[in-house]
Amino acid sequence: MSGKPLSGLLVIALEQAVAAPLCTVRLADAGARVIKIERAGGETARHYDAAVQGTSAYFAWLNRGKESAVLDLKAEGDLALLRALLARADVLVQNLVPGALARMGLSPEVIARDYPRLVAVSINGYGQDTPYAAMRAYDMLVQAESGICAVTGTPETPSKIGVSAADIATGMNAHAAILEALIARGQTGRGAHIEIAMFDGMAEWMSVPLLHLTHGGRETGRHGLSHASIYPYRPFACADGSLIVATQTNAEWARLCRGVLRRPDLAEAPAYATNALRVENRAALDAEVEPCFAALTTAEAIGRLEAAGIAWSRYSTLADLAAHPALRQMAVPLADGHVVSMPRPAGRGAEFAPGPVPGLGTATEALRREFGRG
Repeated sequence: MSGKPLSGLLVIALEQAVAAPLCTVRLADAGARVIKIERAGGETARHYDAAVQGTSAYFAWLNRGKESAVLDLKAEGDLALLRALLARADVLVQNLVPGALARMGLSPEVIARDYPRLVAVSINGYGQDTPYAAMRAYDMLVQAESGICAVTGTPETPSKIGVSAADIATGMNAHAAILEALIARGQTGRGAHIEIAMFDGMAEWMSVPLLHLTHGGRETGRHGLSHASIYPYRPFACADGSLIVATQTNAEWARLCRGVLRRPDLAEAPAYATNALRVENRAALDAEVEPCFAALTTAEAIGRLEAAGIAWSRYSTLADLAAHPALRQMAVPLADGHVVSMPRPAGRGAEFAPGPVPGLGTATEALRREFGRG
């Protein structure tokens, strides 16, 4: 027993790429035993690149602390081993193509009958009760389909979010749903079958633009690094660089005008009295505010912003992030013995020691012996 909160929990992962592995790595970090079932040759993410000492960056990020077993689930013996694993498991996470598990004889109905305590999570692109049930779904496709790209980018160019946002949201949604289902099982003794759709996660993220459209009749535009519905919340060019400045309340707007811009008249102007008015008149305000920052160095602007209690940030490049004083990292062992640094997950303390990234199939034979299929 590790003393971690999910110690003793057995998780079977029929997973690939990002969404499901992100969910299960969170479970592994918390002490669960995660057995990752891979096909011969390894899952998709093993082969995206070789950036991390010969290991794919995605795979190194999302698979620490797991055991890898290579099984051919079309072969009766290996399918029997999977059933033996499920008989002891607490959680099953799978993101195979829709219907694949049912074709193995493991439909939700069969799982509920044969493994009543199992929390079974199926990750799909779209809800299986919708006309998009069979639609192929990859991260960028779901971002585009859900409208995320319609509100991201510049007025001229729609863009995707620069990381796998749909996959990441899905994995975190699945993780939360599993923890809720395990709490419920502790009360009822029964597991659950849970469907997590990538599109649902992105559609929920789009709630504010969607509500603005359906209830306010206003379509959210694309504003690059500027906020679509709060002003001023955007970059400003100073004499020797730029800063991103954020105000969210009328009181902050007044402090910005008086203490930073040295323009108390803007704070008192009725046309800019509320956030809604400032957003409506953003072009006119840009013409007033931009020259104020242009006359300051970044150091002078930061001094005024700090004194006025106004939030600000710099625009960080990847090189800046790598050396950022707020970046907390952890050491992750790779299968070949190399140890690499990567960002420490939120909520993990400095004492957190993640397990190694598994080599392909390194646990296969031991699992066959342990579960009586050797």
